[in-house]
Amino acid sequence: MWAYESVFYQIYPLGFCGAPFENDGVEKARILKVKDWIPHIKGLGADAIYFSPVFESDTHGYNTRDFRKIDCRLGSNEDFAQVCQSLHVEGIRVVLDGVFNHVGRGFWAFQDVLKNRERSPYLDWFYIHLDGNSNYNDGLWYEGWEGNYDLVKLNLRNEEVVRHIFDSIRFWVEAFDIDGLRLDVAYCLDHDFVRRLRSFCDGLKEEFFLVGEILHGDYKVLVNDAMLHSCTNYECYKGLYSSFNSMNLFEINHSLLRQFGPENWTLYKGLHLLAFVDNHDVTRIASMLSNEKHLPLIYALTFGMPGIPCVYYGSEWGAKGNKSDGDQALRACFEAPVENELSGFIAKLAKAKKGSKALCYGSFRSVVLTNKQCIFERAVEGERVLVAINADSEPYTANFDAGCGLAVDLISNEQHDFGGGSLLPGYSAFFWRCER
Repeated sequence: MWAYESVFYQIYPLGFCGAPFENDGVEKARILKVKDWIPHIKGLGADAIYFSPVFESDTHGYNTRDFRKIDCRLGSNEDFAQVCQSLHVEGIRVVLDGVFNHVGRGFWAFQDVLKNRERSPYLDWFYIHLDGNSNYNDGLWYEGWEGNYDLVKLNLRNEEVVRHIFDSIRFWVEAFDIDGLRLDVAYCLDHDFVRRLRSFCDGLKEEFFLVGEILHGDYKVLVNDAMLHSCTNYECYKGLYSSFNSMNLFEINHSLLRQFGPENWTLYKGLHLLAFVDNHDVTRIASMLSNEKHLPLIYALTFGMPGIPCVYYGSEWGAKGNKSDGDQALRACFEAPVENELSGFIAKLAKAKKGSKALCYGSFRSVVLTNKQCIFERAVEGERVLVAINADSEPYTANFDAGCGLAVDLISNEQHDFGGGSLLPGYSAFFWRCER
């Protein structure tokens, strides 16, 4: 699967393009801005883009009005097709946000229900009680997502709903040649629907990638051979920033051992979960870390651990944004990308990741662990890489049996000699590929 050897770049289009929050009904080809960023994205080493919602919606994208129309605030279907074609020419795959659990109040079928009530042919597309009422005073009650009544829950047991969604996905492949879907609130989706979705997508396009948003619980409930290929690794997301802020690398190491360690009981050995330090829903990592010197290190850990790394636009140069200031603060419009030391370092990490079978597919074993330092091994047949992190300001000498004498650091391309101990300067990271 191509995704297991890829580096993802996430864009939240409505924010990225500076679109108004409320849908004003005015078509403007803002999405073409993505084309200007392709050299930056490619230079960063990303070879797949995950677009947060692009389809016509009421406001933020997750309250869909029409699954088959690009949001007018972003442009036309033809504009987006042009963007996708340009990305594909540069070898960058496209994954779209599939928001299938719910739609917006402006969704055409729900509007028909509001107008025609029991006479609407779409009544059973939703969970509706005509003898109730909503906080919008509709004269009927309906189920919203987690109590949010601007998000109308779809009935995924209704064959017409399923057919409409699948036909929409087929349309996206035909119109935009998309390569996969990120399933919004996958943990809420009907499991039979997810199984059918996987089967449908497998027959639609070779190696069509499905990754789900899962916040908690057992990821294997949805990530398996019959359902999703991957999901968001929120357990490690928390462990990453918390480990640096508390100077306790035992936390992230515990999560990695629990998920991918050598014991037979470990939870997700062999799975390729989506690894990230931030996204459109959480405080940007530059605002989350208490020590800015840890910024490159947290990315090094993310790229070195098992999983598919995903970088959120703007965070690669250290842009800030706090969740406490509202979602829009996390979804900023930047006039142009910024190239700096951090983005250059991430580009080196991406090159190392994609060029190493061990970093893409290797097992996980903890080698050295203190509160402020960690070294772990990623190993696959024919290749071993030791990922070394020093989160302390002071240098640290690691004495351990590397199983070889020499290595090459995949980040700097410099040779490393394990003899006499391995010196880790303050705030440093290494990907040592060991000699065979």
